Amino acid sequence: MRRLPGLIAMMFIFLVILAAEPVFAEEALQPPAEQTGQPADQTVEQLPETPHSEAAILIDAKSGAVLFAKNETERLYPASITKIVTGIIALEQSNPSDIVTVSKTARNEDGTRIYLAEGEQKPMLDLIEGMLINSGNDAATAIAEHIDGTKEQFAERMNEFVRKLGLWDTNFVNPSGLPDENQYTTARDMARIAQYAMQNEQFRQVVATKSRPWVGEEWVSKLENHNKMLGSYEGAIGVKNGFTQAAGYTLVSAAQRGDMELIGVILKGTTDSGVYKDMTQLLDYGFAHFTSKQVMAADEKRTFVTRDTGKPAEFIADKPLFVTIKDGVVPTVAVDSNGKVYVQSSEVYNPAETAGALVPVIPLAEQAEVQIASVTNSNPVKGSGQAAKFSGWNLGVAITWSVMLLFMLLSGRIMYVRQRRRRLYK
Repeated sequence: MRRLPGLIAMMFIFLVILAAEPVFAEEALQPPAEQTGQPADQTVEQLPETPHSEAAILIDAKSGAVLFAKNETERLYPASITKIVTGIIALEQSNPSDIVTVSKTARNEDGTRIYLAEGEQKPMLDLIEGMLINSGNDAATAIAEHIDGTKEQFAERMNEFVRKLGLWDTNFVNPSGLPDENQYTTARDMARIAQYAMQNEQFRQVVATKSRPWVGEEWVSKLENHNKMLGSYEGAIGVKNGFTQAAGYTLVSAAQRGDMELIGVILKGTTDSGVYKDMTQLLDYGFAHFTSKQVMAADEKRTFVTRDTGKPAEFIADKPLFVTIKDGVVPTVAVDSNGKVYVQSSEVYNPAETAGALVPVIPLAEQAEVQIASVTNSNPVKGSGQAAKFSGWNLGVAITWSVMLLFMLLSGRIMYVRQRRRRLYK
């Protein structure tokens, strides 16, 4: 039994090794052979200048990645780009064929109008076109009153809409963008709103319309789109411009070339021509330096080795998953067990920021285990937002610990009894 203390020491060292957390390499979405990106240019890149604008942002419409930003979180007045929100809500939450009766309040609305008459009746889609193409404030008020009774009630709906998009630096008190100190947005928020709205095919068609005939009770003419990008920039497909003395010149633009679609936002421009120059520089920069790459199609299933567990798991894309590539460099994409997508080795993305989400495919036989894991994963010792890992490895370590500790206790007891006997018989 002289070897027993040495055996116990060896077992203790073995337990320490077992307790160490296993380390796994991250799974790349693309195999190394397919990552044929070029090395990054060592020269200083010329970023676009926006001297005529207080705030600006450029995003990839498909991935949502931010490609350029300037004061993008500063709260500023939106002016008529407010109507993007009014328009998408009207398309989603009313019927385009609904007949809207124009009230006296709508008839006498301030600012740009399409000269609706009090009591005039128009289909909802006509008013949406009059609002988004010709920027009619009277049409915006008529839409709001038809849906919610008053402009104020409709503004509450607008705020609920942007909160559901996760936007907290935007607030509305009217549907048209008329000046009010409590009506504000940011370039980042407005880009996200436009990205969402442009996924609606009918909205896309309206904001891409340059002109259309208009026959009203008091005004027979044609609606003219005030967004000058539609006629001056290759690939421009929308969306809306605005102006008030308080807001300055505002502009939201979308443009498409090949498989790339960009959305730019400019707030508080100093001159009308200046914001279009700034927007042109933004879009030119985006098309020159970035491309969109689809990594999964909608409803596509794929197996990844997850970055947090190191185990293979199957995921499904509920919508197409895109990443943005700069200068031809294909980034590394990693997925965790919850389906959150992260992009590494990229100048476009923050490595710690979620770039998308997939839906884990959980076999029925494993659902009970996952439910247990979701309860066990809460570990207050590790701090906020960090869950303890629950896997077969951890379970095996726990069992091994228990067995070997029991063995060590029994061995210690045997050694104690033997020593006492030796003392008694000396």
